[in-house]
Amino acid sequence: MTIHHRPLGHTGLQVTELGYGAWGIGADMWKGAQDDESLAALRRYIELGGNFIDTAMGYGSGHSETLVGQVAREFPGTIVATKISPKNMQWPAAPHTTADEAYPGEYVIRMTEASLQRLGTESIDVQQLHVWNDSWLGQGDWQDAVNDLKRSGKIRHFGISINDHQPHNAIRAVEQGAVETVQVIYNIFDQSPQDRLLDACLAHGVGVIVRVALDEGSLTGTIRADSTFPEGDWRNNYFGGNRKAELQDHLRAIERDLGIETPQLAETALRFVLSHRAVSTVIVGMRSVRNVERNAVIADGQGLSDDQVTRLHAHRWNRNWYTPAE
Repeated sequence: MTIHHRPLGHTGLQVTELGYGAWGIGADMWKGAQDDESLAALRRYIELGGNFIDTAMGYGSGHSETLVGQVAREFPGTIVATKISPKNMQWPAAPHTTADEAYPGEYVIRMTEASLQRLGTESIDVQQLHVWNDSWLGQGDWQDAVNDLKRSGKIRHFGISINDHQPHNAIRAVEQGAVETVQVIYNIFDQSPQDRLLDACLAHGVGVIVRVALDEGSLTGTIRADSTFPEGDWRNNYFGGNRKAELQDHLRAIERDLGIETPQLAETALRFVLSHRAVSTVIVGMRSVRNVERNAVIADGQGLSDDQVTRLHAHRWNRNWYTPAE
């Protein structure tokens, strides 16, 4: 099995179209992760040909970075991206937040150095800001800090993780050449990046890292109206109220339109994202070897047919489940 590679914008990096999303192995907001199993899954991902791991200082207060660094050192050539939490710890960034409140330059440098310590590497391949406002362009001294980190070799490339469901809030950063990569929510339900962002990234050579391609698990088809999650698991909020029941009609409609069964939903959802040529990689949370092996087979460079993509365009569903359920 060969995992297909794509260019990460104009960075010069060739990344596998299936990336490893390391939020879940931080073992705080997603309950149930065990370090031994997480390390085995990371190693299996690389053994099967995967080369791109996305983590963050905020995943388990650095625990995810520590695990990722351990495996990345075992497998030289692994491309690691991480993210700096905002200093004011506000997710997503409020419209009125200033750059100095979220990312003062001194803080950007200090947090990058702390991440390097946890990773145990000399350089971070892609450093990202974990929240973003386009108003921060030309504001504060964070851009000076990024340039200093590049000059010193502590980071190779720089990008941003766009606020939930706000792809429009990075258009200026892309068009003005302030970033080399963007990380964005893009899936069958949230197709808003197709409106402007993805085309802008193509035009300006910006790499696109897609997160939440499976809509936090809803597009796997395994979450039913009666599904439950461990106490303290953040999904109790995401799928709160009547949302699990509401989801079912949308999933059945996708299955009918494409003539697929429920077990094919996850593959269909991932291939939908990978069918857009602006996308460099899709990061998927895979806390078990079984999930790694199941997802790796779809990273074969084959997207969906034009007809299937067109049919799925009709299943756009504008909602924000990161807000509390009524």
